[in-house]
Amino acid sequence: MAGDPPRPIACEACLGLARITYQWNDLDAAEQHGQQCLQLTRQMEGVDTYASYEVFLARLRLAQGDVPGAAAVLDEAEEFVRQHNFVFRMADVTAAQVLTLLHQGNLEGAAHLAETRELPISQARVHLARGDTSAALAALEPLRQQAEAKSWEDERLKVMVLQALAHHAHGEKDKAVQLLGDVLALAESGGFIRIFVDEGRLMAQLLSEAAAHEVMPDYIGRLLAVFEAEEQKREYESHLPPAPSAQSLIEPLSQRELAVLQLIAQGLSNREIGERLFLALDTVKGHNRRIFSKLLVQRRTEAVAKARSLNILPREN
Repeated sequence: MAGDPPRPIACEACLGLARITYQWNDLDAAEQHGQQCLQLTRQMEGVDTYASYEVFLARLRLAQGDVPGAAAVLDEAEEFVRQHNFVFRMADVTAAQVLTLLHQGNLEGAAHLAETRELPISQARVHLARGDTSAALAALEPLRQQAEAKSWEDERLKVMVLQALAHHAHGEKDKAVQLLGDVLALAESGGFIRIFVDEGRLMAQLLSEAAAHEVMPDYIGRLLAVFEAEEQKREYESHLPPAPSAQSLIEPLSQRELAVLQLIAQGLSNREIGERLFLALDTVKGHNRRIFSKLLVQRRTEAVAKARSLNILPREN
């Protein structure tokens, strides 16, 4: 039903599928649907879906353990929103930035953003990270009441998950387990996984306590299996030797710089790269300068050759 040329709603449909498969923890499918959204978005002008896609991609990068990649994606999302004056998307971008800063351990930066943009859920996350559970609970209760009054089921789930963690950290273990049971009952039919797993170690502990109370053992078992699989993956990756590019570059290329470099290798001009990645021409030139500086080269051909020698780009057949 997308049409030819595709209608803007087709971008939203692909992004919706990406978000659903992400929640089901099918990260490969989520990335594929996200790429479809991006490809459709590139065929249109004046659509704001690109910002939403970048926010989704940042969450995906966080789930994959790529915190610097998430930060780089969100920098581009913020620039896109400002350039096109899609100010109504800024709250989503900033909320993802707060989450990324918390992953980086930058509590002050996260707090500043959450307060400046007046994002209640983000503020509650900062309170939790600081150990101020009373402030977190005080912030979350009116949000839950509002979500229930307006039947915002996704928001209600997000808030209840944080409430359960806050009660647990506050020492109210029984109340936390009971509330988690309510969340699980609401979430099971939709197959929600990432909404729990993305909360990390503290959620794994709370789920284990709920399992000890025989709360929804099958569902909790599936969730804890995902936690265990991700922990095993992190442990395995921590023992891998550094990639050649990481050994050879003092400062690695960002995800966006890699994307620009790949398009340079394909022979695209700066203007064509800007059109492909929705970047201003000056922004593309700035990326080029940083790429050349990191690779210690002077021109495009040298950058591509150096990147291939370091296995940053695939070698030519």
